[in-house]
Amino acid sequence: MPEHDSAVESVIEGESALLDPEVRRSPERVGALLHPGFHEFGASGRHWDRAAIIASLAVATDPGSRPFVVSGMKGVRLAPDLVHLTYDTECDGSLAHRSSLWRLTESGWLLYFHQATPFSERAT
Repeated sequence: MPEHDSAVESVIEGESALLDPEVRRSPERVGALLHPGFHEFGASGRHWDRAAIIASLAVATDPGSRPFVVSGMKGVRLAPDLVHLTYDTECDGSLAHRSSLWRLTESGWLLYFHQATPFSERAT
């Protein structure tokens, strides 16, 4: 696999946008990055579908929200139309390991699946 992969770069850009509080407050901007079949297993253990996560982010993200602190984001292309990202986040003291699958569509790269697993510093 080449060291420079434009697909992985595009997906990292999309994932980073979804972590931005300004983007998260906008149902249109979030919706433009989510695949129609999107689903997520959140850090809370809840299963989210596309409509539920768009609605939840719009009301739960305050204008003064602190952004996530992201570390170790890396990606690998699993197939010509599939990229897997992994990374860790910290927000207000909560830590999570994160995993995302992005699919290439006619509209570009869209987030298809996301999972967040909480962890503590002791567990790393």
